[in-house]
Amino acid sequence: MAPRFAQLLRDSRAALLTMLGVLAVIWAVQVANWLDDYRLSYEYGMSSGRLDELPDLLTMPFLHFGWDHIEANSWPLFAFGFLAAYRGMKRFLLATALIVVSSGLTVWWFERPDAVTAGASGVVYGYFGYVVLRGVFDRNLADTVIGVVVAALYSYLLLGVLPGAQGVSWLGHLGGLAGGLLGAWLLRDRRPRRAPDTPAAAAAGRGTAPASPASALLKELDDLGI
Repeated sequence: MAPRFAQLLRDSRAALLTMLGVLAVIWAVQVANWLDDYRLSYEYGMSSGRLDELPDLLTMPFLHFGWDHIEANSWPLFAFGFLAAYRGMKRFLLATALIVVSSGLTVWWFERPDAVTAGASGVVYGYFGYVVLRGVFDRNLADTVIGVVVAALYSYLLLGVLPGAQGVSWLGHLGGLAGGLLGAWLLRDRRPRRAPDTPAAAAAGRGTAPASPASALLKELDDLGI
């Protein structure tokens, strides 16, 4: 088995187990939340404008307001999350962090003060944006094709970033989508398409492009074995 294919299988298995684990946690929280009459969603969902509410951007994606709510989010969260993670967990985890923060901060900054926002849909929109553009920025044909197919099949999701729908956090969707698109750019594969042919060319190549902060962080994660 080719090393590259073996690595892809390992990464795909890790992506599958990760997303199944995430769904298991979200559904376990939903059961506890339902038994408590959704008090957790109101206590740990995101409300805007107060500094003490900022930590709730980390709990907001795990909380929902009903069975229909969690069912609507579960399938796209699993599908887009797997596609975002199947080529490596490091970039996936960094993209997820960026998406969660961008979605939560958008709600915290712009939502009206009397609203409480909860649900994984902001993360869903972030993964959607990340998957659609990652292949283009990575110059990866397979991921580009996946992105085109996802964009074609789920283009209707873009309606969810427009204001007007009652009871839908379009701000969370918009912030998550922005985070996913930004993540696809910041975490793009910056490796040269071809290795230098000569030692002189390699030496010249090493001095041409300083590492970006995202590349440096990925390298640190590699060094730590993550």
